[in-house]
Amino acid sequence: MKQFVITDIHGCLKTSKALLTKIEFEPTDELYLLGDYIDRGPNSKGVIDHIWHLQNAGYTVNCLKGNHEAICYDQATNPDSRYNWLPQGGKECLQSFGVSSAQNIPQLYLNWMNDLPHYFEVGNYILVHAGFKFDMPNPLEEQHSMLWARYWYDKINWQWLGDRIIVHGHTPIELNNILSLQKNVAENQYLNLDNGCVYLNLKKGLGHLVALELGSNELTTQQCLD
Repeated sequence: MKQFVITDIHGCLKTSKALLTKIEFEPTDELYLLGDYIDRGPNSKGVIDHIWHLQNAGYTVNCLKGNHEAICYDQATNPDSRYNWLPQGGKECLQSFGVSSAQNIPQLYLNWMNDLPHYFEVGNYILVHAGFKFDMPNPLEEQHSMLWARYWYDKINWQWLGDRIIVHGHTPIELNNILSLQKNVAENQYLNLDNGCVYLNLKKGLGHLVALELGSNELTTQQCLD
């Protein structure tokens, strides 16, 4: 059994399928997805549908909530929401569902987004979308930071973390930086897998979806096809 981690698919269905083919994902394996399935890319609905298809076909696919799922659900259920979602990928998300507002996204999808957990503990790893609020006695009790935290490495509570390793996404970094973090993951005890798949043509060094295999610490990358 292999255990793979992927984050921040952002509507890039073709790319995610290609990456799963490249890593030879099988029903005997486990896949952990760290959130942000929707927005920005062209097929948010298709990404969720494919996750459900894999699960129904007997594949083990475990999904975390990302900040974009939280935003979408808030837009659909909170009339007073002030977040400017449409320019942040909301427009593309709505187009993939064929609707004009978040309130019209089928409730089945909204419920799924809202019910997703905020972190997983897998062996010696803690998997999260963004990060943690380390000035709390137990950072696992504060959910906002798990969806939104950035640039928290210098705030890590090492006594709390112990010998565990944090794997996350949320903040796009260049592929060379991901590879450097991977090589030093045992020492640093953190690894960001977000290479900004949707930003292929916007910034040099971005534009890939990245998979980490936990047992071997091996990275597999797939350039954006969407």
